[in-house]
Amino acid sequence: MMADTAAHSSHSGAGHSGSGHGPGDGATKRDFLKMVAGAGALVGAGAIAWPLIDSMNPSQDVLALSSVEVNLAPIAEGSGITVLWQGKPIFVRHRTAAEIKAAEDVKLSDLIEPQADADRVKAGHAQWIVLIGICTHLGCIPLGNKPTDPRGEWGGWFCPCHGSQYDTSGRVRHGPAPLNLYLPPYVFENDTKIKIG
Repeated sequence: MMADTAAHSSHSGAGHSGSGHGPGDGATKRDFLKMVAGAGALVGAGAIAWPLIDSMNPSQDVLALSSVEVNLAPIAEGSGITVLWQGKPIFVRHRTAAEIKAAEDVKLSDLIEPQADADRVKAGHAQWIVLIGICTHLGCIPLGNKPTDPRGEWGGWFCPCHGSQYDTSGRVRHGPAPLNLYLPPYVFENDTKIKIG
């Protein structure tokens, strides 16, 4: 009887270890399944995140507008136009002699951000002012490029959102805006054409 029991135990042990279902083997399979599930989750997260990240890159039409040419000939004196450059509004105004004189006669001590008019226009082209049309307070777009727009007390641009006012040189004169309107990079290709960017 003892011999039978020993044989049975020996046979059970042999059968158990040979079947591949021991406690050590179960843990290995479980670990493998966790690893496969984790890898699948990472791949899935990447597949979802990539289109979102890629959508934050500049679109092809914005990249194509890294420079913009503007024909100045049709812009009447006292008027302006707005063009888009890299997704930003650019104000191009044909200033009158009175607007130029008003900008040049300002005392720098009267300005929030002192800057001479001559430093904001290209030499020999004082009649043209070219500005990034974004208020330096909270990024609104000021009015004033059209003669019928409100231009504020200084005849330049007026931001209706919080009341900032800019003069004919795009310098801040009143309101919460802390800085003058920014100047984009641009060059005159000839007397009637500029290239922005």
